[in-house]
Amino acid sequence: MRTNLFKPRLIVTLAVFAFSINSPGLFAAESEVIRLSEPVEVTASHEIFGSVLPESGTPLSLADLVKDNEKYLDQEVLVATRIAKVCQKKGCFFVAQEGPATARVTFKDYDFFIPTDSGGKDVVLAGVFSRKSLSREQAEHYAADLGETAAMPSEKFEYSIVASAVKIPRS
Repeated sequence: MRTNLFKPRLIVTLAVFAFSINSPGLFAAESEVIRLSEPVEVTASHEIFGSVLPESGTPLSLADLVKDNEKYLDQEVLVATRIAKVCQKKGCFFVAQEGPATARVTFKDYDFFIPTDSGGKDVVLAGVFSRKSLSREQAEHYAADLGETAAMPSEKFEYSIVASAVKIPRS
């Protein structure tokens, strides 16, 4: 009777185990939440980053904002939207999405950031709405910060909001 000493599954399992023991930071980094800014307001239901939101006004939906973009260009807006993706390096921007309507949200004067685990949350934000051209290099940079590979959008522009305040629900 001949015994096969070469066991591919065992070798692969041992290699993965050895690699994971020697590189514990590699796997931990993927789930680590980065919070580089402290909220300016914390309640049982939400946190506000940046400055305090306006006390009055009804938030527009992102879909309505994009649909009537000419009316709101370069204006201060109050918007209710969902965070689709967050910069995973620092939380220095996020992509807001409502159906096909999207906008990149950055933060006024680069003064604050949001937690990197904010994706999927419905937020209210105040900021200045605009439409900006988008180069291939910018698209690649943004994609890398999101942990993705860049695909040049069919349109060479994007809607943008430079936010002065973002209200994020707590879990």
